[in-house]
Amino acid sequence: MIKNYIIKVSIPDVAKKRKPTKHYVYIINLLWSDGTQQIICRRYCQFFDLQNNLIDAFPLESGEVNPNQRILPLLPGKILFGRSNVKNVALKRKDLLSEYLQKLIALPEKISQCSFVMEFFEVTHEDIQNLT
Repeated sequence: MIKNYIIKVSIPDVAKKRKPTKHYVYIINLLWSDGTQQIICRRYCQFFDLQNNLIDAFPLESGEVNPNQRILPLLPGKILFGRSNVKNVALKRKDLLSEYLQKLIALPEKISQCSFVMEFFEVTHEDIQNLT
């Protein structure tokens, strides 16, 4: 059986949500290897969780063992001062996060198609609610 995987990803926009609290989500366009197109929404904290899971699962590729061997892309950093729910912050991150995802899906299959990445791209109940 051929595994379905992401062949193209982009983040064209951000959207403000008010529930459960005020926050921004990144609107992510996906093109799967079977030709299916989907739109999902993710918060920055979900990108951050994905990155941490990948670092734990792939210490060599993340540069934890040897920084010179790092192939895992760098995630744009968290905002330490100020509010991360401000639209300017979300818009500044949008292109960087899009680039991050593009680099991520270009990695070898063992990373780009691992369970953490595939779960990140799965359509969730929140995606359906956000897009209706």
